[in-house]
Amino acid sequence: MSEFWLISAPGDEENLQALQRMNTVTSKSNLSYNTKFTIPDFKVGTLDSLVGLSDELGKVDIFAESLIKRMAQSVVEVMEDAKGKVQENLLANGEDLTSFVTHFEWDMAKYPAKQPLVSIADTLAKQLAQIETDLKSRTAAYNALKTNLENLEKKSTGNLFTRTLSDIVNKEDFVLDSEYLITLLVIVPKPSYVQWQKTYESLSDMVVPRSTKLIAEDNECGLFTVTLFRKVIDDFKTKAKENKFTVREFYYDEKEIKREREEMTRLLSDRKQQYQTSCVALKKGSSTFPDHQVKVTPLGNPDRPAAGQNDRERESEGEGEGPLLRWLKVNFSEAFIAWIHIKALRVFVESVLRYGLPVNFQAVLLQPQKKSSTKRLREVLNSVFRHLDEVAAASILDASVEIPGLQLSNQDYFPYVYFHIDLGLLD
Repeated sequence: MSEFWLISAPGDEENLQALQRMNTVTSKSNLSYNTKFTIPDFKVGTLDSLVGLSDELGKVDIFAESLIKRMAQSVVEVMEDAKGKVQENLLANGEDLTSFVTHFEWDMAKYPAKQPLVSIADTLAKQLAQIETDLKSRTAAYNALKTNLENLEKKSTGNLFTRTLSDIVNKEDFVLDSEYLITLLVIVPKPSYVQWQKTYESLSDMVVPRSTKLIAEDNECGLFTVTLFRKVIDDFKTKAKENKFTVREFYYDEKEIKREREEMTRLLSDRKQQYQTSCVALKKGSSTFPDHQVKVTPLGNPDRPAAGQNDRERESEGEGEGPLLRWLKVNFSEAFIAWIHIKALRVFVESVLRYGLPVNFQAVLLQPQKKSSTKRLREVLNSVFRHLDEVAAASILDASVEIPGLQLSNQDYFPYVYFHIDLGLLD
């Protein structure tokens, strides 16, 4: 599954034992895959600042999740010719998203833990806001390019009555630079080809004999040339209409045709440059929940997926990729990393507000193994940590007990600190 539950419980002996119990039950029943989630020792600050920060972080969390989902969707749109490779390009610091979350380590260089919590939250919020601003401008430019190209492509794929003729006609099809003669283009229904050949010379005076030629056709009609004297254009159009022949209003302008062809070529080239196929190998890792004294380390201590280069360095290595795709990959990574840091901050703030001082709690990351087992997993957690909120637990376990203003169900009852992380960004 692509979802995680991030919980915390007090770090005293009783609750560490409860965590071990929870780990044993969930592992034996294959309910979830559990990993310790390490959070730095932050400066706590005042109670008022924590309450205000709790509110603000909730808003930034929602904003961050929305942003990375929009960026993921933008990758899908840009990679329209290779949608099967989208997941390979949605990475965080060079790792697939699941590995990054299960191996999470706080980035001390980017977000120093010694700073006040409010400053760290502000840095994260500003970073995400800048990414969103850039995303809007870049996607707007790309969408404008796509719209212009689609409009030109529609002109190239319509019927002979509406489509552009710049890619059909040639200079040799027309009499040009003549003071007296002009070549017109006439659309003739296919069943009327014979009639056209028999009658076009007599539709008006001054039609040049044997001057017609079929230069293009679609499923229903053909496009013929005919040359006549300029002075009879109106009369010829009238007679042609009476015979169900349609004169296309088109006059050969070499400069305009060249400009239109160049514009189509430029737009096709610009769109292609936004994305070219890139194969990025996914790096996979695994982890388990060790005892409470051990730092986040996978079972058997396999190497953590390498993240030797930062995203900015990797951006310059995106050979074969267009600028928009490169930007999306780099900044999706930045936004996703910021989002998980926000989750860590929220766990810290909510744990201090709920469990009090001194700061002493244990955070654990649970990955439910099956969608069908999430209800059972919730029941196990609520049972193991029931002692953290006996009053709320009683209201659920005993339906006959009514507490004024308190209406809880097993689905929204959390005696522990709980946050949800959904990696189904393309669902």
